[in-house]
Amino acid sequence: MAEAPGTSPRRGGRFPVRRLLVVAIVVVAGLVLWLLLKPGRHAGDEQFTGYVVSDDIYMSSPVGGTLTRVSVRRGQRVNAGAALFRVDPTVREAQTEQARATIAANRAQVEQQRAGLGHARADLAAAQADADRYGTEVRRLTAAQREKQGAIAQLDLDQARASYEGALRKRDAARTQLQSASAAISAAEAQVRQAEAGLTSAKRELSDLSPPAPAAGRIEDVMFKPGESVPANTPIVSIVPDGEVKVRFYVPQSRVNAYRPGRKVAIGCDGCAGGMTATVEFVANRPEYTPPVIYSVDAREKLVFLVEALPSNPRALTPGQPMDVAPDAAALPRR
Repeated sequence: MAEAPGTSPRRGGRFPVRRLLVVAIVVVAGLVLWLLLKPGRHAGDEQFTGYVVSDDIYMSSPVGGTLTRVSVRRGQRVNAGAALFRVDPTVREAQTEQARATIAANRAQVEQQRAGLGHARADLAAAQADADRYGTEVRRLTAAQREKQGAIAQLDLDQARASYEGALRKRDAARTQLQSASAAISAAEAQVRQAEAGLTSAKRELSDLSPPAPAAGRIEDVMFKPGESVPANTPIVSIVPDGEVKVRFYVPQSRVNAYRPGRKVAIGCDGCAGGMTATVEFVANRPEYTPPVIYSVDAREKLVFLVEALPSNPRALTPGQPMDVAPDAAALPRR
């Protein structure tokens, strides 16, 4: 019996619909399975999102001048004590030489005054000896005159007394001269100390024209080029010290007591090596309602406390870089 017209087309039209339904069911099932099994944050995981910060050091010269040399470039790593830059030292070198010359002159003055002090002491000793001799002679003549009236001529006694009084005046004058010489030495020695202090200051200013790196770190920026005039106390080079790189994150008030200074936490970031840790250094004593920088879209806590931790490998981190923080490495998101 012949098939009724149109039977085959109706049967064939049902097959695509069934296929679409099966494909849709498979896609939905796969999506649900992926949502259930995907890596990420599970219930009970304690994870925080933070970022890297640093306390930069700004190197400058306390004396203005022309920048003659820049020994570093942006992004370069430097060790503690490395040369950074140099400001023209001509003026400070001249001041240093002038201070040395002043010290030499003052020391020569001290030696001269010491020689004068020696002469003053010798004069005082001679004057004292004369005063003692004439004093002894006056006492002898006076005693003889007292024992026998007329035994000593009055003229001899008067001359002895005049000589004794003259010797006393010379002795007093020698003492005054000795005191003056001593005061002159003290003044000359004070001038030497003042000149030495000036030399120390000049040397310090000279060294400040080319300060070394105070700590190992990375050059963040170079603000001037050789040949430019640099004002005093104006930053020329900024350094990100390794010891001042920190991971800053925010902990809900319900968990802040678990993050005290000294606690270690696990940290991770995109492209970072595994196994990095950080030690909590600071916990704010006041809460905040909104972190100043938010990298996470699923923050649930409004009341949070700022926490800063020192990373175990600061060289691997860059200020501003987003970081994941967790109590241990197992709680960090898999990347």
